[in-house]
Amino acid sequence: MNKGLELKNISKIYQDNNGETLAIKDFSYHFINHEFTTLLGPSGCGKSTLLSIISGLESPSSGNVFLDGVDITNHSSNIGYMLQKDYLLEWRTILGNVLFGLEIKHILTQENINYAKKLLKTYGLSEFIDKYPSQLSGGMRQRAALIRTLATKPDILLLDEAFSALDYQTRLDVSSDVYRIIKSEKKTAIMVTHDIPEAISLSDTIIVLSERPSCIRNVHHIQFEIENRNPLNCREHPNFRKYFDTIWRELNTNDK
Repeated sequence: MNKGLELKNISKIYQDNNGETLAIKDFSYHFINHEFTTLLGPSGCGKSTLLSIISGLESPSSGNVFLDGVDITNHSSNIGYMLQKDYLLEWRTILGNVLFGLEIKHILTQENINYAKKLLKTYGLSEFIDKYPSQLSGGMRQRAALIRTLATKPDILLLDEAFSALDYQTRLDVSSDVYRIIKSEKKTAIMVTHDIPEAISLSDTIIVLSERPSCIRNVHHIQFEIENRNPLNCREHPNFRKYFDTIWRELNTNDK
């Protein structure tokens, strides 16, 4: 049995007043378990559409999505999704927000409540469980949103421009927090971003996509000879500039 997430021959065609638009063409890739993978590509090339297809929120025009060898195409599997906004409910406490996903999935057991509280304690939010979102900084809100997602024990974590609404310094801090949490919890993560430095500093693998119709232009396996790697020390490594120059050129050429 093939372990992990696999996309096979995914294509997506949109219908509009001008006819058909081929957005994604024959996308195939096997994501490695417990790796952090980023999709980079031009605006409108279908990065977020791929995440929607993986999560089952959107159907491919052709092709299949497999998780551990099981076809999950068009099905909402146990996949966590983080968006640009944290979507915390302002009238619920932080603990109430973290438990919300468990309530929606009808799995609000004592075991899962204890697990959620453990996550809050482990990642520095236990003293804020009775606070409300308006009382937290932007970075803490995003951390709470991640813990809400992790509390449901997802197999795959999808991040769609999850840090783009934050200011630069907060974005650096939160991305470091998120990286540490994802690696500590041994989650498979797939991120969409337009930020090349962010992608390099966070990712084990970067998939560079072409312009529409989107297909894989190149795959970069990001390696830094760093003990206790984190997003900040990656930015100071000599390999960082090499990866940046290569990927920037790929994104700024019209060749497919």
